[in-house]
Amino acid sequence: MKLKRVLAGIVIVIALLGVGGYLLVRSWSETPYGRLDSRVAVYLKLTGADRRPTREIPIPVSRKRLEERASFASGTPVAMASVKDMTAQDGGLSVPVRVYWPEQGETLPVVVFYHGGGWVQGSRNSHDPLCRILAKKSGAIVVSVDYRLAPENPFPAAADDAYAALRWVSEKGRELKADTDRIAVAGDSAGGNLAAVVCLMARDKKGPAVAFQALIYPGVNSASLDTESYRNFAEGFMLRKADVERFIRLYLPNVKDRSNPYASPLLAKSHANLPPALVITAGFDPLRDEGEAYAKRLRDAGVPARAVRYPGMIHAFVSADRLIPQAGKATDEIAAALRGAFSSKR
Repeated sequence: MKLKRVLAGIVIVIALLGVGGYLLVRSWSETPYGRLDSRVAVYLKLTGADRRPTREIPIPVSRKRLEERASFASGTPVAMASVKDMTAQDGGLSVPVRVYWPEQGETLPVVVFYHGGGWVQGSRNSHDPLCRILAKKSGAIVVSVDYRLAPENPFPAAADDAYAALRWVSEKGRELKADTDRIAVAGDSAGGNLAAVVCLMARDKKGPAVAFQALIYPGVNSASLDTESYRNFAEGFMLRKADVERFIRLYLPNVKDRSNPYASPLLAKSHANLPPALVITAGFDPLRDEGEAYAKRLRDAGVPARAVRYPGMIHAFVSADRLIPQAGKATDEIAAALRGAFSSKR
């Protein structure tokens, strides 16, 4: 009888803890702008990302922390048939790249990928897991571009490197076993900016034909940060408005450059004759509204484009497949769009 009472007490305690934990997480999830995904809310709270200090940390430290966060949030790297570090050379530029082949022995379409990190952080290492996932799910070769970073190399260095890598892929198709009639570009955050930029550059310079652009929460307007999403999510949701402002100062120290379409593609005079696009946005991301505005601008110019908002998500969620199931759904959606674009080019 005594044992039964003890067991009953333990069950009651566990139940109370469970209810208490549920209510605590629910309280973390509730915001004035809707409900955060519970996993995202726990991540923000336990990592302190919801209350980061306002002081700016040294750039080398911020770069190291991004690599560490990427390693923590990503799952086990997906196996590839082959992975090779190479150098893309074009127009006097030498750009490090990492090439992923999901299969061997046949010519495959190719995705040129640009990593995020505010043009200041990030590398082919930080985005290695995501590139492997995209290669596996899309069945395409992925070429990850290690463009030059600011502030050591401000605008237009990253854009120039990004375009040089695209041209190199187009020219080296046979060597890469890539079908250069089926080239897409993709990128997240600042990399989404560069993916959009190289599409404008390719159109304007009559460069390589791009079949599709997959833009993952891209930053496309550095001239103005006055949107509802910037106002609502300026603090407390990992990427802060102050972070974006700092990145822009470092990448675009000349204020006039911030209105250049090759820095702010939303501001291009025309968006006609650009590749079809998928724009992924996150519900609690300061960059949400400009990404969705870019998809609308493309549609208004006659370009097939759709924006897909993932509610409850924050910036960088697509790289957090170890922690957030919606990351897998987003990469499924991106890969399906890529496969559809490639199949139409056969």
